[in-house]
Order: sequence, then C-alpha cells, then structure tokens
Amino acid sequence: MMEARDLECVIDAHQNHARKPENRYRKWDGKTPYSIHPIWCAATLLHETKLPEQMRRDGSLALLYHDVLEDTTAPLPDWLSQDVKGLVQALTFESSEDEWENIWSRGELPILLKLYDKTGLFLDGTWIAPKRREQHLAHLRKLCEYVERKHGELNITLFARVFLQQQSRLES
Repeated sequence: MMEARDLECVIDAHQNHARKPENRYRKWDGKTPYSIHPIWCAATLLHETKLPEQMRRDGSLALLYHDVLEDTTAPLPDWLSQDVKGLVQALTFESSEDEWENIWSRGELPILLKLYDKTGLFLDGTWIAPKRREQHLAHLRKLCEYVERKHGELNITLFARVFLQQQSRLES
C-alpha cells in the first residue's frame, strides 16, 4: 500500500530531478506540480473495489512511480518489490508512439494501468494539439475497450467514456 515515503519520493523525483525543468509542472497551467498526475492515477485505482486487492495494491504503487523512469533522473527506491518495479518498467516507453504500438505485448495489468494514466492525461489535456489529441483519444478508446472486455465496467472505464463522449460531441 502507498505510504508517506512513497508520496514524498515521487514528489521529490518530479520536483527536484525532472529531466527538463519545465516538466516539474503540468503543461496546462505551468503551476500544478507534475506529481499530482501519478498521485491521482494511483489513488483512483485504489477505489476500484471490483478488482482484487493485490492488483490494486501493486498497481497503485506502479502508477505512483510510473513516470519516474521516463521523466526524471531519480531511480526507483530499493523498498519497492520486484513485482512493482517490473510493472513500472512495463509502463515505461520512449515515446507515445512506442507506447501505442507496444503496450499490447506488456500484459493485462500494464494495459489496465495505462488506462488510468491516459484517462488522467485528459483531466488537464487542453494543451494537446488537435491531431495529437485525436491520436491519444484513439489510444484511450482501445485501452478502454480492452479493459471493459477483461474486467467489465470499472470507475476508470466510466471516466474514460466521459472523455470519449465529450470529444465525439465536440467533433459533431
């Protein structure tokens, strides 16, 4: 389960070890600390009471640390289990294109976790250029469909569907 030291570690990694200084904050306003994103992802998974407790426990830690390897120079802490470190590795990609192509070979749990990450992106995704937004929405749709086939309706699929429906209305 997430502990205070995990939150402190992730906040420190994004605030003090970001690969690019401008990446310490969310792009939409340049003020919100970046660490809010992985914290939201992790906390949201913990609310999925339809999922097994171990999946929620390990998955929430993986989501909490999921951008550390991609976006910071900080290492993962030694106290994380090998299972959690493996999940973080499975959620780490060189680019969005790399993710769009390769997430499907990383296993059922990484695909589920990626749905939290991509849904969280749209909480403040107004900064995304229209063509790129289309690509991210198509990926979100595929992730949502996969997760619904495997796990049925979850809170995260409901959130994702809201973003997808909203986008459809904007395009009409």
